[in-house]
Amino acid sequence: LLAGRNPIREALKAGRDIEKLLVQKGELTGSAREIVQMAKEAHIPVQEVEHQRLNELAKNHQGMVAFASAYQYSTVEAMLAEAEEKGLILLDGITDPHNLGAIIRSAECVGAHGVIVPERRAVGLTPAAVKASAGAIEHIKVARVVNMTRVIEMLKARNIWTYALTM
Repeated sequence: LLAGRNPIREALKAGRDIEKLLVQKGELTGSAREIVQMAKEAHIPVQEVEHQRLNELAKNHQGMVAFASAYQYSTVEAMLAEAEEKGLILLDGITDPHNLGAIIRSAECVGAHGVIVPERRAVGLTPAAVKASAGAIEHIKVARVVNMTRVIEMLKARNIWTYALTM
C-alpha cells in the first residue's frame, strides 16, 4: 500500500507494478492530475473513492492510495558488483520504520547502491518505512540478511572497506 503523492509518483516513474490507484473524488488538481495521467498511461486502473475510504486505508494519504505489488528484496550478491563504485550501507538494530525510511532516503541521496538490514531485531520494509523513504525505495536496493557479521567478513574478503558508526 503506497500512500501520498510523492511515493506514488516515484513508484510510477520507476515502473513499479501497481495494481490499482484510488483517488479522492474531486481531488484531480495539480500533481494529482499528473499522477493519474501517469497511471492511465501505464494502464493502471484508477478509481475515484470517498475521502473516508482513503482514511480507512492509510493516514496522510494526500488524496490518493495505490496498491502495489509486494516489494522484492534484493540479494547481497546482486549488490556487490556496483558496491565498489557506489557503496553499501549496513544497518543493525534500526527498529523505527520512519528512521529506516529516512536512512534509505539519505542513502539514495548520497549515491549508495544498496542498504543491508538484518532479518531479526530490526524493522523491515513496512508501509511506514516505504512512505518515509519518500519514493527513494524505488531507486535503491534493500537486502535482508541472517548474519550481519558474515556479510562484513564477505565484504572484507572482497577488499571492500567497511566503516562503523554508533551513537
